[in-house]
Amino acid sequence: MKTFLYFVGKPRDAHMNSISEDFVRRAGRFSSVEMREINPAKFDPFERHPSGRTVFLDPGGKSMDSSAFVSMVRDSEDHGRDLVFVVGGHNGLPPEWRREADILLSLTAMTLPHELARAILAEQIYRAFATLRNHPYPR
Repeated sequence: MKTFLYFVGKPRDAHMNSISEDFVRRAGRFSSVEMREINPAKFDPFERHPSGRTVFLDPGGKSMDSSAFVSMVRDSEDHGRDLVFVVGGHNGLPPEWRREADILLSLTAMTLPHELARAILAEQIYRAFATLRNHPYPR
């Protein structure tokens, strides 16, 4: 299983970007985790990852606590399905992507800068892998 964290838009805030990169690097100790910018006009997550579980961040999506997030990651590992996360740009996600996603995930009911949302998501990915590997971080 591999984990992909895609985001729309240029990373502008060096501090937020370093937080995301740090958690992706930490998670990489437990599993293959990649993060990169995409352009929705030139990238199709469903074509690129046809058997992956697509989890797209959306303000109207499902709320999930850390325990449920860990369960989702465990389920993907158990079934050998890649996890494909996408954080939309300032216009959100393309409507057709929202309709096809396996899970629309809301991190919070509050509006967040996309770079902060990406940092929170990267931390939760690391937390999930650390929990599954009995690492002391989540305690």
